[in-house]
Amino acid sequence: MNTNNNAEQQSASPKKTSQQRGYKSNRKRRTNHQSMRVKNTKKGFNRKPHNQHKKQPIPELAENDIRVIPIGGVEQIGQNMNIIETKDDIFVIDIGIQFSSEAETPGVDYIIPNVKYLTERKDKIRGVFVTHGHLDHIGAFPYIIDQLGYPKVYCGLLTKWMIDKRNAEFPHLEKLEYEVVKPGDRITVGNNMKIQVFAVTHSIPDAIGFSFETSQGNIILAGDTKLEHINGAPVQREIDAYGKLEREDQKNLLFLSDSTNAEQPGWSKNEEDIIENIIEMIGEAKSRVFLGTFASQIVRITAIMEGAHKFGKKVILEGRSMKTNVDICIKSGRWIPPKGLIISADEAQNYAPDKLVYLLTGSQGEEFAALMRISTKKHPKIKFNERDTVILSSSVIPGNNIAVQKLKDNLSRHGLRMVRYQTSDIHASGHGNQDELLWIQKTINPKFFMPVHGHHSMLRAHAQAVVERNGHNPKNIIIPDNGTILDINKDGFTVHKAKAPNNVTVVEGFRVGDIQDVVVRDRKTLTKEGIFVVIATIDPKTGKMRKSPDIISRGFVYLRDSQELIQGARNLVKQSIIRNSKGKNPVDFEVVKKKLTDDLGRYLVQNTGKRPIIIPVVLGI
Repeated sequence: MNTNNNAEQQSASPKKTSQQRGYKSNRKRRTNHQSMRVKNTKKGFNRKPHNQHKKQPIPELAENDIRVIPIGGVEQIGQNMNIIETKDDIFVIDIGIQFSSEAETPGVDYIIPNVKYLTERKDKIRGVFVTHGHLDHIGAFPYIIDQLGYPKVYCGLLTKWMIDKRNAEFPHLEKLEYEVVKPGDRITVGNNMKIQVFAVTHSIPDAIGFSFETSQGNIILAGDTKLEHINGAPVQREIDAYGKLEREDQKNLLFLSDSTNAEQPGWSKNEEDIIENIIEMIGEAKSRVFLGTFASQIVRITAIMEGAHKFGKKVILEGRSMKTNVDICIKSGRWIPPKGLIISADEAQNYAPDKLVYLLTGSQGEEFAALMRISTKKHPKIKFNERDTVILSSSVIPGNNIAVQKLKDNLSRHGLRMVRYQTSDIHASGHGNQDELLWIQKTINPKFFMPVHGHHSMLRAHAQAVVERNGHNPKNIIIPDNGTILDINKDGFTVHKAKAPNNVTVVEGFRVGDIQDVVVRDRKTLTKEGIFVVIATIDPKTGKMRKSPDIISRGFVYLRDSQELIQGARNLVKQSIIRNSKGKNPVDFEVVKKKLTDDLGRYLVQNTGKRPIIIPVVLGI
């Protein structure tokens, strides 16, 4: 198994000479770019080169090679974007966001893929191919599509509507050109690149995959995947979708596969079974039912609404994204609700409680989402009572555990009945478990394999399972990082030492750009440790202090209750300034501030155990 590990280079068996691989004309150029090959160990892992810290130039693409770069989505959940590049064309697959974390990226709205590699080559971009309409695959469109020169977008009909809805909030954007595709289509794009579209099972309609029929073989991306199955046996539709991608004249070269649930054993639950269980609960309820779920679970939402209608119940939608996604389904013609099914919260006052079903956002404990606002009695029109049933039909996203626990505590205080996915079959992931992923990989049977869409541990677990259980050659597996540059053909591959630009790109309000590590570090420190400001005035000629220093503390200690600490800090400031300015004429203020910061830092951590950001302000008067 090959792993990038900060972009060392690899080559796969069978090994051939440069002439055999068509590199003869590029041998000198590859040498100039230091395209070294690293020997595999027994387990297929590669050693790190000693000079890996040096920035390497990006090599030119050899005549017969196909370049594949995961721009994002292989070191995190979200931020999904991959590119396929030939000598003349570039094809972009998905443009997703990653939701930020207050713990890891405080003050940031979203994290988006770094597209510098693409903007420098945007004249080669022939299209953007979108697998489905979830934000981790389309959310970065408004921030990126103009930088790419507005290439044509290839996607399903519902996905088109969702991209347009997302972009509508950014009036400066030009109208996008689309080609709506569906499973079974085989289109030609760019310089005669044929692309097969196939159906994918996921938690949203119109999910599709793409097989790029390159001159070296098929390169296949399926987006987010799971399987519809009966007791671990995939239905015929799945067999046809994946089994017909390879033809006698077109072999499957590389498969990039979703790894989100690769660490989960067995088979995932079928969505149809989950929906059936929820509808049964709705039918049996003697009072109001509140269903909290992801607004992106459109298949589930529309099916539950149909089920509620069969029991003669009305549906109330609460939460912006819930209303938006249902509205898109209706306007796109993907789903037409029975007349009179959807009513407002005001109209609900006219119906008996056992005739009402509320579909809500906020299952992750978001502070301002509908479910949390009702639970904290802050919703202007909806109040819980002890006869209500709340169904939490969504798993907890990693990092949201505290917020979800707070939501459950708030709900419990109302004395209502709460149904959770841990104790009832009311939620199914849109991502396949390990046995499903292995079945897909084995059915496609690619020569080379690259796990994507997940944290490194997920990619690693996926790769190991493919080796140990499917018998795939570990030397033909690439575990990438964001920006890994893979050049591949039917005879082998090279992972270059150089990487496509992959430093973090963020959205903060109306600003889009890089965020330096030091900025993130300071924000984390401010959140956890606070800030300590010292203002001192000195004689710039003698270094003597004019008066006792002023001290300001925010988020560190409460000054009124810490007089002994503050007095000690004042004394230390005086000593530090005198020690580092005495005899200096003029005083070097930068040296004084640096030494003062060091002295204060040691004092504060020794006496409080905290390391606040220290800002020394030394004025010469």
